[in-house]
Amino acid sequence: MFPTVREILALDPIRHGAPRLVAGEAGLDRPVRWVHVAEVPDIASLLRGGELVLTTGIGLPGEDAGLRAFIGELADVGVSGLVVELGRRYVSGVPRVMAAAAARRGLPLVELRRATPFVRVTEAVHALIVDAQLTELRATEEIHQRFTELSVEGAGPAEVVRQAAELSGCPVVLENLSRQVLAYDPAGQSAELLLDGWEQHSRRISPPGRTAYDADRGWLVTTVGARGQDWGRLLLRWPGGGELTTGAPVRDGAPEPGPADVAPPPQAPPTRLTILVERAASALALGRLIWRDAEGLERQIHRTLLTALLDHSRPVDEVALRARALGVVLERRHLVGVVVRYRGDEPAADGTPPEGPAPVDPEAGPARLRDLSEAVGQALREAKLTGLSSAVDDQSVGVLLALPDPAAEERALAGFAAALRRNRVDAAGPRAAEPAPARTPEPARGNGAGAVIVAAGSGVGSLREARRSLVEARQVADAARRDRRDLPIFRLPHVGLAGLLHLLRDEPRLQTFVERELGALLAYDARHPREQLLGTLRAYLEQGRNKSAAAAAAHLSRPAFYERLARIARILDADLDSVEVCLSLHVALLALDAVRAP
Repeated sequence: MFPTVREILALDPIRHGAPRLVAGEAGLDRPVRWVHVAEVPDIASLLRGGELVLTTGIGLPGEDAGLRAFIGELADVGVSGLVVELGRRYVSGVPRVMAAAAARRGLPLVELRRATPFVRVTEAVHALIVDAQLTELRATEEIHQRFTELSVEGAGPAEVVRQAAELSGCPVVLENLSRQVLAYDPAGQSAELLLDGWEQHSRRISPPGRTAYDADRGWLVTTVGARGQDWGRLLLRWPGGGELTTGAPVRDGAPEPGPADVAPPPQAPPTRLTILVERAASALALGRLIWRDAEGLERQIHRTLLTALLDHSRPVDEVALRARALGVVLERRHLVGVVVRYRGDEPAADGTPPEGPAPVDPEAGPARLRDLSEAVGQALREAKLTGLSSAVDDQSVGVLLALPDPAAEERALAGFAAALRRNRVDAAGPRAAEPAPARTPEPARGNGAGAVIVAAGSGVGSLREARRSLVEARQVADAARRDRRDLPIFRLPHVGLAGLLHLLRDEPRLQTFVERELGALLAYDARHPREQLLGTLRAYLEQGRNKSAAAAAAHLSRPAFYERLARIARILDADLDSVEVCLSLHVALLALDAVRAP
């Protein structure tokens, strides 16, 4: 950070001149980028802002209007302060009109009552500035080194955000495109105050550009994404130095008549903070592309091959060749994609699902996933089935079954599901050694950490189609988490639209669709929390566009409901009488419910 006017006034060369603040006390914390000596009235055209101007006043205008114009031009260009040495032009003090003009514009105006060599002042200040620039370079180097290490280590989002908050000393929040908090660090401040009403607050923070500072709300924001796909934002709270106190200009201990000091505009964050959030965003984007786990070599190859099928990163012929080398023959086989996942996400210590943005134990997720991977491998061996199996994300294990013919599909899936139920990890401890006793179906979201879902995609006849079966199985598994049934195998016919959207809740393209369709209305509701027009739109769509029934459901009179619908149409620029438009909005509402659901 550059030295401030206040810090410069404490330097020995300035103190030797017996400085006295005449006006602009509120601006004493302005940073000083450079010191400039000037003895002409039109110096403002040569300045760029941030300078501390030193003068004896010998070249300044003699008339009041000229002095006001001189102060106004300095304030307009953004100088940090004006220091006037008395004795040559002004003997007892600067003119009252100059003090009043400086007070009106919030410009620090300082008198030096003893002769002061300006060269000593410039040397001392420029030494501070150079030291500040070196400190900034060292801080920038530390930022690059720290986030490079995090990227290499594959650190998770919580660790990246924590490091960003530690290096900056400011609260940091990572959110997705739906303004949901993925990770945060309050930097010693109140987390409750930071996150209360976050979605509405975040929607008001919309500075232009990929990385920009919203001075009105004090947030430095950068977009997070890689390979052309943005999936979130990283926000750093920078209040711009906080609010400055105001006061009347002082002269010889008595208030100077005239307007009060005007606080300077909020300071933009230093360059190092901009570099910090961009490097942190890069580390987050890279970390999303990296999957870390301590697996055996064979399991790593299984994962590599399954990932290659899902991502099209390797030719299918190469996948078949490498799988055959592992003893898994995929050519001329009936292939079925299967995904197994826990019905609930990582539980809290008391077994309840996590709520809110609180971080979870970083070791719990990988440990549960390893247990599930082992249970799936054991089930494949017990059912005497062959195929590739590996974790496919942080909650799921994927399997590509290779069966001799389509007729064996149902029998093989039933055998695998039964073996998995006997061997799964449940809330009581490791895999049971005996078959699980008969029990009643589990409720919708599962009781206990060990409730698992087995989902299967449609069988395919070639390895080139295997990705479709795996993706379908993953969609069904994620969507089935909201299903109240306790089916041995979930298939695509069991999943409705709401379930499918729940599966896609973390997909940036779905979040982008929600923002495109409903963003304007959500932003309006954020600015007008008492109106909540989203509920009006929901009632209208859920009642099949029957306005009378929707008005009754919303507990509004029909004229009031019609007026709200007209306002929604204007905000969204949409024809609410169009079936196609309303269908799109209804899907967007269902998707919004999915991304907001815990």
